[in-house]
Amino acid sequence: MDDARIVDLYWERNERAIGETEAKYGRMLNSMSYSLLSSFEDAEECVNDTYLAAWNRMPTERPGLLGAFLAKIVRCISIDRYRASHRKKRGGIEELTEELKECIPDDSTPERELENGRLRDSLNSFLDSLDAEKRVIFVRRYFMSQPTNYIASQLGISDAKVKTTLCRMRAGLREKLMKEELL
Repeated sequence: MDDARIVDLYWERNERAIGETEAKYGRMLNSMSYSLLSSFEDAEECVNDTYLAAWNRMPTERPGLLGAFLAKIVRCISIDRYRASHRKKRGGIEELTEELKECIPDDSTPERELENGRLRDSLNSFLDSLDAEKRVIFVRRYFMSQPTNYIASQLGISDAKVKTTLCRMRAGLREKLMKEELL
């Protein structure tokens, strides 16, 4: 079933929307959540919470990309679950945050909040400038939280190439943000 019809089912408050969503996106959502949590049970709960959130939050403007809408929800729910269960431990999400810390500052001030729109636009512009393979690597690593060796195996390239590409992309992003006075 296509996304528009699934969204129609949500708008009609038809419970079949959940089943159709699970059939089309369940595997992707489970994979994303599992890559963050490393627990099948926790990932399954987060995915179920995602279906409920989609049911409750279906926006007044229909999402253009249902998969991206669901991915954002499952990612936020999974990160919250991870943080709750790993308050004092390091690794996982903290590791990814450290990788990007040199590019994107983590200070939340009113001025920074005003710049967040510029930062988002700059990041989108940076991603648009990348070729397809690099964009996939960046999104899989920093949005989907996939390990570099998994990304490499999925793309048929070496783990070293993924790590080198990520390092160069972070340097390029940092340079771009400095030029735009966002860093």
